[in-house]
Amino acid sequence: MDWVRGDPVGRGSFATVSLAFSKNSADKSFISPTAVKSCEVGASYWLKNEKHVLDRLGNTCPRIITCFGDDYTLENGRQYYNLFLEYASRGNLSDELDRRGGCIPELEVRHHVKSIVEGLIHIHNTGFAHCDIKLQNILMFENGQVKIADFGLAKETGEKQGNEKKNKCFECRGTPMFMPPELVNNGECESPADIWALGCTVIEMVTGKPAWNVAKDSNIWSLMLRIGTGEEVPCIPDKISKEGKDFLEKCFVKNPKKRWTAEMLLNHPFLASHTVSLKAGFMANNYSSPRSHFDFSDWVCSVLSSHERQSNFNFDSFSAVNRIQKLATEDRVRENWPESDGWTWTSIRGN
Repeated sequence: MDWVRGDPVGRGSFATVSLAFSKNSADKSFISPTAVKSCEVGASYWLKNEKHVLDRLGNTCPRIITCFGDDYTLENGRQYYNLFLEYASRGNLSDELDRRGGCIPELEVRHHVKSIVEGLIHIHNTGFAHCDIKLQNILMFENGQVKIADFGLAKETGEKQGNEKKNKCFECRGTPMFMPPELVNNGECESPADIWALGCTVIEMVTGKPAWNVAKDSNIWSLMLRIGTGEEVPCIPDKISKEGKDFLEKCFVKNPKKRWTAEMLLNHPFLASHTVSLKAGFMANNYSSPRSHFDFSDWVCSVLSSHERQSNFNFDSFSAVNRIQKLATEDRVRENWPESDGWTWTSIRGN
């Protein structure tokens, strides 16, 4: 690809995002402008994983971001890996929530959720779990349509179970505020985890607040204890319809084997009877610049290095509660994590 880097438009946990423009107007390899996610080659594992997943998913589902390819560049003496993706000019659903003053009307919520569920059906049927569904990873376009993006943490379903005896690995990936109980307790991130995260995302769209009521100065590990133990689930808002409440209850079933699948949710009354065109409404509005809608600035974003991710915990000897308490007291693990950024943590058990 013969292209030039434009202005930066964002930064994620693993890469920076800029606009990319083709130097040759006759080059049809990608449409200008395109979004390019870039990071140094030495730190490109997660970005390359995103490329691998998107290649497997293909470009046949209109609810998933389109990938145009990748390349390497040498800039200022450093080698970068670049991934070219469809550019979403309206940002993500977190931006849209801010533009709407912290609340998206339920009619539009149903529209967005239906698109997300259709995308999840394709992801799950292809054999993957996204592992980081949240507002920031749902991109929005000028016509009001949304698409699932940011597949850096995605994994093949069944991968952990197939490799558990071989690697003896306890892995926790995703965003704490959206994690399901099975992920917190056992490192299990399969397709049901995306459904739990979807429920958290719906609550956020409706209320403008995180699904879990967490004090501003709260420790992230206390939240994980709430998620992983007992019967507590996110509080379903009163302001959503009866169908919406029932939809959320199906998402927040503690047992992942009994949680509804994406295909089941698509036929739920909350979505099944929903047909609406939002293009005119989105095109007619002139919104102010987006801002962050969370006030947990003290939950600092970080991604652990491979050294920091390794420890010698023997998780087989702990209950779910003790596992989380052990994490909370481990000095090598950062205590403050954001509810709005994805991360992974892995503990390699001894043989």
